[in-house]
Amino acid sequence: MFDALIVNKDDEGNTSAEITQISEDQLPHGEVLVAVEYTTVNYKDGLCMSPGGGGLVRKYPHVPGIDFSGTVEESSDPRYKAGDKVVLTGWRVGEAHWGGYAQKARVKADWLVPLPDGVDARQAMAVGTAGLTSMLSVMALEDHGIKAGPVLVTGAAGGVGSVAVAILANLGYKVAAVTGRPDTADYLMSLGATQIVAREEINETVKRPLEGETWGGCVDAVGGAMLARVLGQMEYGASVAAVGLAGGAGLPASVIPFILRGVNLLGIDSVMQPYDNRLRAWKRIATDLPMDKLEAMVVPAKMSDLPKLTADILKGQVKGRVVVDVNA
Repeated sequence: MFDALIVNKDDEGNTSAEITQISEDQLPHGEVLVAVEYTTVNYKDGLCMSPGGGGLVRKYPHVPGIDFSGTVEESSDPRYKAGDKVVLTGWRVGEAHWGGYAQKARVKADWLVPLPDGVDARQAMAVGTAGLTSMLSVMALEDHGIKAGPVLVTGAAGGVGSVAVAILANLGYKVAAVTGRPDTADYLMSLGATQIVAREEINETVKRPLEGETWGGCVDAVGGAMLARVLGQMEYGASVAAVGLAGGAGLPASVIPFILRGVNLLGIDSVMQPYDNRLRAWKRIATDLPMDKLEAMVVPAKMSDLPKLTADILKGQVKGRVVVDVNA
C-alpha cells in the first residue's frame, strides 16, 4: 500500500481531495511502474483539482499531477529496467490518466524520458513541465533567430517565466521581465533579468497596431491583451513563443505586425511533444540552465500541501517552482 491524493466528485458535481492509501492493482495499465519521488504544481494541476476538474478530468476517482520524477520499479518494455531514473511530463497524464500525486505511478513507456546526466530527480521537478516548456520556447526562438533587443518574458515570476529568465540570461541575452508583483523584482534580477517591466505598462491593447521596435524575442506565458500588445512592439523578423493563457485565450490583435514586420508567433506545446525533441530539451536543460539559479526558484512542499497550493496557483499566488516530496 502507498499514499495517493485521490480526487472524488459527488452527485452534485462537487469535488474533494484526500490523501489515502491505495494498492498497485488500483493503478491504471501501463508498461512501467515508477516509484515517484517528486512532483510539482502547475496551472493545469490547479484546474484538475478545481470543481469540475477544469474541464480536463473526465473520470473519477482521479489522481492529478501532470509531471513527476522517480525510479523505475518494474518494466515490461526493454527501454527501461528497474533502477533507471526517469521523468514524465505531458501526454495528458494527471488529466486523462492518473498522475504524479502518489508514491507510485504506472504509465506507458513512450511517455517517459531518461534523466540526463547532471540532473537528479529533485532537480527534474524543479524544472518540471514549466521548465521543459521554457526550454522548448527558447529553442524555438533560437531556431527562428533572436534579434538584438532584449528578450521579453511575460508572467516572469511564474514557473515558466522564472526558468525562461534564468536560461536566457545564462545564454547571454539581456532579459526584460514582466511582473505584476513589485515584490518579485529582486527575485527576477537574481535570476538574471536586466530590466523589470510593470505589468500595467504592457497589459492593455492600444489602437496603434505597431509601436516602437523594442524586443528581440519574447516568451509569453500570459496571452490575451498582453500578447496582442507585445506583437506590435517586436523587432523586424523577431519571434514570440506563446506558451500560456493566464490573461485569456482571446487574441485582440491585428495582422499588421505579421505582414509589415515579419513577426513570428510560435505556438509551444509540451503535452504531445515528440520524444526526440523532449530528449533534446532535457539535454539542453542539463547544460544551459544554471542549477544554482534553479535552486533559488524552489519552494519545497509535501503532499498534504497540495490542496492549498493548487488553489493558490489559480490565483497567481505561487512564485517559482514548487517541488513536492511525495515521501515526506
